[in-house]
Amino acid sequence: MVVGLSGTELSGLERAWLKLVRPGGTILFRRNIVDAAQTRLLLDEITSFSSPRALRCVDLEGGTVDRLRDALAPMPAAQLVARADAIPTRSQKARANGAPRSMAHQHGTLIAQSVRAFGFNATLAPVLDLALQDSMQVMGTRSTGSNADEVVAFARPFLAGLAEQGVAGCGKHFPGLGGGTKDSHFDTPEVERTWGELWEQDIAPYRALRDELPMVMVNHAAYPRTKGKDLPATASSFWIHEVLRKQVGYRGLIFSDDMEMGGILKFLPMEEAAVAAIRAGMDMIEICHSAELILRAYEALIAEAERSSAFRALLLKRAQEAAKKRARIVPAQAAKALTAKQYEALRAKVRAFHEKVLALAGDTAPDSAGSKLKPVVETA
Repeated sequence: MVVGLSGTELSGLERAWLKLVRPGGTILFRRNIVDAAQTRLLLDEITSFSSPRALRCVDLEGGTVDRLRDALAPMPAAQLVARADAIPTRSQKARANGAPRSMAHQHGTLIAQSVRAFGFNATLAPVLDLALQDSMQVMGTRSTGSNADEVVAFARPFLAGLAEQGVAGCGKHFPGLGGGTKDSHFDTPEVERTWGELWEQDIAPYRALRDELPMVMVNHAAYPRTKGKDLPATASSFWIHEVLRKQVGYRGLIFSDDMEMGGILKFLPMEEAAVAAIRAGMDMIEICHSAELILRAYEALIAEAERSSAFRALLLKRAQEAAKKRARIVPAQAAKALTAKQYEALRAKVRAFHEKVLALAGDTAPDSAGSKLKPVVETA
């Protein structure tokens, strides 16, 4: 399990259930983060109650999804970075000057340096959803291209920037939210795209980046025009086992979008959803806030394992595989804390990069600093 917490320090109740659950990871949000020193202490204490090589996750995509915005500096939206990279004049100048790094690579590097400074080892980015008209109001500036080639052109150097700094990235939201009109925080989107459209377009980035993605997040949408029918992808063996594992051939860590979201809980109660996700092929499930729901999911998994020897074997296998995958993608120790001078230098770099992106992409585009788009709800 990847779990969330309520505040900037652990309560006695949280310490108690962390000792019981021993999660495989945690995810922090703006409600948990004051500054780098406080965040590192909080993560260290959580990790002391967690499984070995636990994930220490944060959502830092840039733009509307930036949990370090207040504590460090606003990071530009991925869509604007991709737009800046696509400007021919900039590319020509970069090649003429022998510059080897794209803006997307710089974005990944800066995000990795930022999350490391706060003690994290994973960021839930990049978004691989297509920027289609259907989902524009929901996705905003999170998507980087209207076709797979554009998405991959951003994601590949972005992931390389993360990897060079020892930070695990996560492609999301499989199998694709580009054709969805509803926000899965509140409802189960029904994506009316055919299997052919999904395979050739939405899933194409996952196929292209299969060996470069440390983690893949599965969404809560349903795809009624496919064999997945009306079942949310997080609970669907068709999407997780048949498509992602077998047809795409993905061998990395697979985990769910937040299981507290309406996209899954309006379809199944937490107990059934947690068991269904593991049965479907999920390595880990993510629950981002409620202690009650975390414990309900934990107890449901244990109860089903006690009832069914087959599920017990499956659950143990999933736990063992998840531990091995985490060991491959995250370092054994958190990065060293920055000095005050290094931290201020990083803050200045982020600000300078943000200004550069805005200057190249056009400062009339919606972005984290003054966007008219509503911020993404404070979950994964």
